[in-house]
Amino acid sequence: MIGTGGRLGNACVAGLRAAAACALTLALTGCADLFYRAVDALEATGAVVRTPDRVFDADHGLALDVYAPRAAQAAPVVVFFYGGSWVAGKRRWYRYVGDALAANGVVTLIPDYRKYPEVRFPAFMGDAARAVRYARDHAAEFGGDPKRLFVMGHSAGGQIAALLACDRRHLAAVGLAPRDLAGMIGVAGAYAFLPFVDAEPEIFGDDPAGRYDSQPINFVDGDEPPLLLLAGDADDEVPPRNAEAMAERVHAMNGVAVLKRYPGVGHAGILLALARGRHAGAATLADTLAFVADPLAAARHAARLVPAD
Repeated sequence: MIGTGGRLGNACVAGLRAAAACALTLALTGCADLFYRAVDALEATGAVVRTPDRVFDADHGLALDVYAPRAAQAAPVVVFFYGGSWVAGKRRWYRYVGDALAANGVVTLIPDYRKYPEVRFPAFMGDAARAVRYARDHAAEFGGDPKRLFVMGHSAGGQIAALLACDRRHLAAVGLAPRDLAGMIGVAGAYAFLPFVDAEPEIFGDDPAGRYDSQPINFVDGDEPPLLLLAGDADDEVPPRNAEAMAERVHAMNGVAVLKRYPGVGHAGILLALARGRHAGAATLADTLAFVADPLAAARHAARLVPAD
C-alpha cells in the first residue's frame, strides 16, 4: 500500500514521542485523536488565525479548514491534501501542518475529500479540484494572493496534488488549468506506483484506463507548474523512486522540478518534521518555504534546468 495505511500495524501509545513515531498508524486507528491532541497542543500560537469548517462543496458535504498568518497581505496560498491510501484520514488530524505553514507566512487550506469505498477514482479528484477553486476564489478573504496558489500533498495526497498539476482534465472541470497554479509540492508522494496492491485495483480500476490515468507521471508534458518533490530514502511505504522518476520525466520534458532526498527519513517522519520541535532529519518546512517564496529561484539553487536570469 503506498498511502499512509496498508502495511502499517496498529499501535496505541501514551506519550507524544511514541505517538509521533507511529503517527500515520494512529491516523488509521482509534488512537488518532490522541496524536492529534498531542501535536495540536504544541502548535497553538497567536500568530495563526484558524477558520474551520468552511464548506466548499455543499452537494457532497465537504468542508475545509483555513490557517492564515495574522494580518496576512498577499501571502502565498497552499492547499494541502493529506494521505491515507485514499481510504482514510481527516483534515483535523493535520492541524500541525496548517499551523506550521501559516506561522511562516503561508495561508493554508486543508480540505477533506471523499474516499473509497464511498467513491472511486476519479471522484475524489473532483473534490480536490473544487477545493482548489474555492482557494482561488476566496484567497484574498484570508490575506492570500490567488496568483500564488500552490497544491501540496503527502503520500496519496501527493498523488492527488500531482494529478491536479499535471493532468489538465481535473482543473478544467472547475474552469482552471495547471498553469493557474504557482507550483506543486509533493511529500513522499505517489507518482508512479504500479503495479497496484491492496485495494488499489478497486479504487482506480484494474484496467488499462485505470492504470494509466492514476499515474501522475503519465501526464508530464513540460507545461505543468514547477514541482518540488520531497522524499525520504528510508521510506518503505512510497519508495523514493516515485519522486526520482517524476523528476527525471519533468526534466526530460524541459519542465521545472526540484528533487530533495532526506537520508534516513521514513514515510511518517518527512511530514512530522513540520510539527514544532520535530525535525526528524528532514528539512521539509525549510525546503517548502523556499520553494513557495520563489519556485524558479529554488530550482536554480538546486542546479536544475532553469537558466539564470
